[in-house]
Amino acid sequence: MFDVLSDKLGAVFQSLRGRGRISEDNVRDALRQIRTALLEADVNIEVAREFCDECVQKALGQRVIETLRPEQVIVKVVHDELVRLMGPVETHIPFVSDPPTIVLMAGLQGSGKTTTCAKLARYCMKRGKKPLLVAADLKRPAAIDQLEVLGGQLDVPVHAERGHRNAVKVCRNAVRESRKLDRDVVILDTAGRLAIDEEMMTEISQVANATQPHQIYLVLDAMTGQDAVNTAKAFDERLELDGVILTKFDSDTRGGAALSVKAVTGKPLKFIGVGEKLDAIEEFHPERTAGRILGMGDVLTLVEKAQQTFDTEQAAKAQEKMAKGAFGFDDFLGQLESFRKMGPMKQVLKMLPGVGGAVGGMDMPEEDLNRIRGIIHSMTPRERRNPDTIEASRRRRIARGAGVEQQDVSGLVKQFTQMRGLMKQMAGMGFGQRIKMTQQLAKMGALEGNMPRMKKGSTKYNPRGRDKKKRRRRR
Repeated sequence: MFDVLSDKLGAVFQSLRGRGRISEDNVRDALRQIRTALLEADVNIEVAREFCDECVQKALGQRVIETLRPEQVIVKVVHDELVRLMGPVETHIPFVSDPPTIVLMAGLQGSGKTTTCAKLARYCMKRGKKPLLVAADLKRPAAIDQLEVLGGQLDVPVHAERGHRNAVKVCRNAVRESRKLDRDVVILDTAGRLAIDEEMMTEISQVANATQPHQIYLVLDAMTGQDAVNTAKAFDERLELDGVILTKFDSDTRGGAALSVKAVTGKPLKFIGVGEKLDAIEEFHPERTAGRILGMGDVLTLVEKAQQTFDTEQAAKAQEKMAKGAFGFDDFLGQLESFRKMGPMKQVLKMLPGVGGAVGGMDMPEEDLNRIRGIIHSMTPRERRNPDTIEASRRRRIARGAGVEQQDVSGLVKQFTQMRGLMKQMAGMGFGQRIKMTQQLAKMGALEGNMPRMKKGSTKYNPRGRDKKKRRRRR
């Protein structure tokens, strides 16, 4: 998400470093480069021009504090303007006090609307609601079947009337049915349509008039860029949209649609689809998104993901084991699996402040984590509980079972033993002592030197700092 734009903005801010002060010339030069970066990210040209004009005025009006460098001032101005451009947004769905809350979903063919309906149903379930999915897409073959399969995965009822060709009647009947089933949210999955198809646009207008939805969301494919913004404008003229949902957001490295939709249509971007799974939908937060674009991280989203993923009771037990030095490979594997549920490691690390730019070009294959998982699964329960019992013959057996080299197993066991000892020492320290100890280890190179590096396409480690005598013997 926004990878291209983040890289280009980072290069602009880097070029400002070393400048003694902010002048009108270097501000205008920087904003000229930022405008080019926005246009390359497929941002609407008028939006990009207005954005940069606002930034120039604010930057030249800023009083440079002695503790701030020129690039820091520009970053602050750009950040504030990005937040203004994309917000404000009321992220949650406003559920009505007299249920059901009716949500109408509209969109083009192939935008991922049916899957998004199921994702939205799961989002409502996590907030204590009981949704009903309505199969009102009577044009696309197997659309009803797809929604029923997704509803079955979530254990959510689906209102479908096979053989019916009138979407208005289906939706009206579904709203009545929801009251009988005590369902407090009704999500209407309508057929995909083009904004220039007058017959189909008339149909969805009739559905809206018949059901009086409390929220109307337009589902758009983020990969379509400016076409998505133009489509939103056309649909809004007929339906009076309450918000936009961008799908395939994790595949869009430019992000032009996300930056333009609010400014062009006046309608907020409410949700973004960040994956194929039914829980891969997020509320859109302009402040957090601006932080990601500028490499500041997104700690709040990271904390929310962690709270949803990690079991509090299991985490407390793991911490207690760490303090006693009884933390085993089973516990480590449990933590690793929980971490992986938060998403690809590269995406998770990008949410940490100051880390986003560093991991941008890094190759972080999931195969390395799978290899560790395979090694641990090749151990016996006793070996996983007590890694100290894993001597040479056991390591050979584990390596054969996992399909790796024996030195891979040795490296993992050695690292785990060191990490467990470090955890036990740090468990009894105060916060200041922990920071001091970590800094000392970093200075000594202990943390970096003991980290194994996998060769690309190989299972063999390439550790640094090998003993020089061993090198001579090999020669």
